[in-house]
This record gives sequence, structure tokens and C-alpha cells, in this order.
Amino acid sequence: MTWPLTVWLLQGTLGPWPLLLVGCGLIAWRLPQARGLAFVAAIALLVVGFAIDAELGMRGYPVAVNAVLLATFALSLWRGMPVVEQLARIKEPNLPARGVIYTRRVTQAWCGFFVVNGSIAAWSALYADLAAWSLYNGVISYALIALMFTGEWCCRRRLRRYAS
Repeated sequence: MTWPLTVWLLQGTLGPWPLLLVGCGLIAWRLPQARGLAFVAAIALLVVGFAIDAELGMRGYPVAVNAVLLATFALSLWRGMPVVEQLARIKEPNLPARGVIYTRRVTQAWCGFFVVNGSIAAWSALYADLAAWSLYNGVISYALIALMFTGEWCCRRRLRRYAS
């Protein structure tokens, strides 16, 4: 949330290169569970910065974060345990079969969210002015994440009530 707002405030003072370098470092630091993917995303942003435009690389941070999260959630559907199931098992180690199915579907829903959110973030990085980019990526996308969490929580409560 603070990255787009920080960029909006400091880009005119610092310029895009220092912010791009800080953003690349933040991706690796904030996404330690996906260190390899985060490293690739940081390198991709640097390549965009060098090959195309440093400001575009800097604005690509939310796109990279969504891509890393999408890859992490999607890969968990094919190997190992889906991410949402891992989280659910922290609270409920003996998750029933219908809970396993539900957590798989929620993981798929998050994948869809990351595709849509990442696409909008990419569009805003390419075509929106800095203020609009900051507004979407620093405020609106987080409101959408909160809405997704709240919607899932309401669905889960409702399903548990019907299952009882």
C-alpha cells in the first residue's frame, strides 16, 4: 500500500532509478516464501528499467507482486498443498474433505484475483498518469483485497452454518 504512495510523493524528487532499485529490493524482502520467483520478478523490473524506461520498471512493482503471488498460488494447486489449505490447516489441522475442496476453490479464486488485479496494475503502469497509478495500486487494489477477504469470510461462515 505504501509503495505506490511513496512513489507518488518521491518520484519527482528522487527520480525513478533509486525508487526502482528500492522496489526490486522490497520484492525480495517482502516475499521471502517465494524467494526464487521474487528474484526473477526483481530482475524483470530491472530489465524493463534498463531496456525501456526506469519509470515503467518502477511502476511495474505491483504487477510483479501480483505475478509472484499468482505463480505461488497457482503452483500450489499442482504440487503440494494449495496455499489456502496450508493456512486453513494452521487453525484446523484435521480439515475435512469438503474443507479441502473449498480451500482449493478459494486458492483458484485468488489466482483469478491476481490475474485481474495484475492486469489492471499493468494497464495503469503503461497508460495512467502517476496519480491514477498511485490511486489504483495504493488504495483501490487494497480495498479490493479487503473485499475479497471479507467475501470469502462471509462465504465460509455461511457454508459452515449449512454444514452443521
